[in-house]
Amino acid sequence: MTSPDKTRRTRRPARADEIRPLATGLTDYANRVLDVAESIPPGRVMSYGDIAEYLGEGGPRQVGRVMALWGGAVPWWRVVHSDGSFLVGHERESLCHYRREGTPLRTGTDGRPSRLDMRQARWPTPDSNDVP
Repeated sequence: MTSPDKTRRTRRPARADEIRPLATGLTDYANRVLDVAESIPPGRVMSYGDIAEYLGEGGPRQVGRVMALWGGAVPWWRVVHSDGSFLVGHERESLCHYRREGTPLRTGTDGRPSRLDMRQARWPTPDSNDVP
């Protein structure tokens, strides 16, 4: 679950609106959050709180902050709200990923995907052999 060089997390060039000057580099906690996010298999998700609980440190907000600052280098769409709602502002892009990966979705009364089916999509832990 660890990568040889944790500072090299660039898989795609950052967009101008994603670049933020940071006073410090990636923290150990941020690296561990990103490692967990990278380990989530296609078609599965973990909530912000799931990741914090697995790490035994921080909480959903701290995980969310890490994902907001550095999550573009990992499969960010697999780290979600505990209720399965789509990330505001990223609904279309994440839905494309969910459909491509076969992530279980719930539909609204209009028949369109409205959120993730967390009962089926949630991945227990990175230590789990439970992969789809």
